[in-house]
Amino acid sequence: MVGRLWRHAFARPARSLFPADSLQRIAGLIRASESRHRGEICFAVESDLPLGEVWRDVSPRERALQAFSNLRVWNTAANNGVLIYLELADRRIEIVADRGFEGLVSAEQWRGICQLMEERLTAGEPEAAVAEGIEAITAVLEAHFPQRPGEVDEDELPDEPVILR
Repeated sequence: MVGRLWRHAFARPARSLFPADSLQRIAGLIRASESRHRGEICFAVESDLPLGEVWRDVSPRERALQAFSNLRVWNTAANNGVLIYLELADRRIEIVADRGFEGLVSAEQWRGICQLMEERLTAGEPEAAVAEGIEAITAVLEAHFPQRPGEVDEDELPDEPVILR
């Protein structure tokens, strides 16, 4: 517990790993991805959790679920929103997918994408980690929510990354 409190109290700010130009490139990757399928991708990064939540032992997964709700990723017409949540202090990545993926994509598949991203993050390549995750999620979305010929898909969620803390 003390180690986790320490990590959160002295976490690097998200903007030090994701400066403005990096955030713009990630937004471009999300836009490009969403032109290939009918799903919606949202990327949110948080440097650390409030110390009260660390003390209450709130997990990165619980925090990701809160972000999924607060950012309204669940609010797409086809229930096909996907949140990539990165919590820097614990070096954890969580993917929260809307109910439209039930029975289509297993928790193990999502966790596999998270692990790929976590490896790149640990290697000191945060933007590459996000890019790899977006590409892997794009493949999932193309398989289950492909573009329909002649149909224009509405962009239901902002493509710009969100820095939560």
